[in-house]
Amino acid sequence: MPQAEFTCRVEVKPLPEQTAPDEGRWAYSYSVTIENTGSVPAQLVARRWTIVDTAGAEQEVRGLGVVGHQPYLQPGQSFQYSSWASIATPQGTMKGQYLCVSESAEVFWAEVPEFLLSDSGQLH
Repeated sequence: MPQAEFTCRVEVKPLPEQTAPDEGRWAYSYSVTIENTGSVPAQLVARRWTIVDTAGAEQEVRGLGVVGHQPYLQPGQSFQYSSWASIATPQGTMKGQYLCVSESAEVFWAEVPEFLLSDSGQLH
């Protein structure tokens, strides 16, 4: 039976030029690679992110597409994009989901596993 599935990987880097500790702001860029690991073409339609800092403050981000795109991926194809997030503590976490639709109109969620927002160069 045909299966719709996207697999997501993330890389995080600190954004020193957007970070202002004296103003309580730490910024991180993240690059996401979304790969169609299923057996049918599918399209990413929307996103939902949860961002939490170590003080427990939570931000939720929802919207259509990613960076202005709603990529349609054939099996084996991938799409990569970069964006950024800002939190009020030096460390935090992000996790997300992409709402996707297969060519046969099957709706599914592609999970972005939780990842750390942290400057590894600052960890002791």
